[in-house]
Amino acid sequence: MIVQNAILLAAGLGTRMRPLTDATPKPLLNLGGRSLLDHALDRLAAQGVADVVVNAHWHADQVSAHLARRPGPPATSVRHEAALLDTGGAVGSALTDGCLGDGPFFVVNGDTVWLDGPVPALRRVAAALTDAVDGVILVHRTFQVQSDMGPGDFFLDPWGRPRRRGEREIAPYIYAGVTLARPGLFADGGAASFSMNRIWDRAISAGRLTAVVHDGLWFHFTRPDDLHEAEHALAARLTGQTT
Repeated sequence: MIVQNAILLAAGLGTRMRPLTDATPKPLLNLGGRSLLDHALDRLAAQGVADVVVNAHWHADQVSAHLARRPGPPATSVRHEAALLDTGGAVGSALTDGCLGDGPFFVVNGDTVWLDGPVPALRRVAAALTDAVDGVILVHRTFQVQSDMGPGDFFLDPWGRPRRRGEREIAPYIYAGVTLARPGLFADGGAASFSMNRIWDRAISAGRLTAVVHDGLWFHFTRPDDLHEAEHALAARLTGQTT
């Protein structure tokens, strides 16, 4: 499946990454010589995505300037949020305004970086979007994440169908920042502020959500030290362990 459209979520305040994000939006922090935003756009371009909407709020002018300097593909457009719409609200608003087309589209967190395994993660996610489901999420094994991700997010059954972690449970999988969705998942969207969790929970209840387990490296950044640790892990992956 060729997915033409995506939305890259880059509007958050990045408060837990301060002081690095005091004067810089989190997606423009650098890892391995490229911004987090560029890492995600590179992966989308490699998958054949042609058009990416990027929402922005915190230091939105920097996001716009950065994208204006970046050569395509993919083509990018910026949606400035005067007030934060949260993850689901940002997607629903873009859909309402006709920015994401009428086919399946990727939703990618602007502060997520991954290295592919044997088969690119986005290709695996696209292959999992069958007629039986309306959305696919990428998940990662909780124990493999270096940063503090808490007790995890999901359990998966043998067919890859997720269920939420219950009270006092520790879940083996965490959301890895990528969703492939059909527009119908956001049928009650619009410009109101709401979380993607609402969309996932409704799809889980209907049996219309599946998950793909990432089989490469994955980085998430909740504190400044996470960025430094990711630099070391990335260097070891690219050059080989030297100590």
